[in-house]
Amino acid sequence: MSSIRIFILGALAERGPMHGHQLRLLFEEERLDMWTDITVGGLYGAIKRLAAEGLIEGVRTEQVGAYPERKVWQITDAGAQALSSLRLSGLREIVLKPDPFDLVLTRLDPQHLDDLPAITDARVASLEAMLAEYEAHARAVARYLTLAETLAMEHRVSRLRAEIAWHRRLVSQLPELLVDEKTRKGSDDSPV
Repeated sequence: MSSIRIFILGALAERGPMHGHQLRLLFEEERLDMWTDITVGGLYGAIKRLAAEGLIEGVRTEQVGAYPERKVWQITDAGAQALSSLRLSGLREIVLKPDPFDLVLTRLDPQHLDDLPAITDARVASLEAMLAEYEAHARAVARYLTLAETLAMEHRVSRLRAEIAWHRRLVSQLPELLVDEKTRKGSDDSPV
C-alpha cells in the first residue's frame, strides 16, 4: 500500500491538473506529515514513477514570473483505475508496522541493561509530547476538517494513546525484566 500514490492520484482526480509544487503546497496545507506516512521529500520521485507507469501524464508546462518552468500533470484513465484499486485496498488492509524497539527488547545488550529505564522513560516522554502536539494541532485545525479527516486524526490519537499505555506497562515491569535478563544471560554478561 502506497500512501503517496493515493495522495497524488487522488489530488489530481479531485482537483484537476497540478504541477509538483502545487502538490507540495497541498501536502503542507493538509499537514499530511502529521497523520500519514508520506514525506514531502518523496513527492517528486513518486511523480516521476507514476508518469513512467502511465498513471499520470504531462499536459503542459507553466512558468510564472522568475520561477522555473513547471510540468503540469493530470491523471490518466489507467491512473483512475489504479486509484480506485488503491482506495479499496487502503480501506481493507490493516497496516501495523513492526517497531524495531520490540526486536531490540528481545535482544538486549547485557552491558547496557541499566540504561533501559532511562531510555524507556525518554520514549514515554517523547510519545506523550507527540500526543500533546498532535492533539493541539487537531484542536487548532478542527473547524477546517471534514468528518473523515477528523476521524483519521482521532485514529492517530488512539494509536498514540495505546502506544503510551503499552510503554507505561513496560516501565512498570522493568524491574522484573531486568532481573530476568540478568539471570538468563548469566553473570559473565556474555551475549546469548
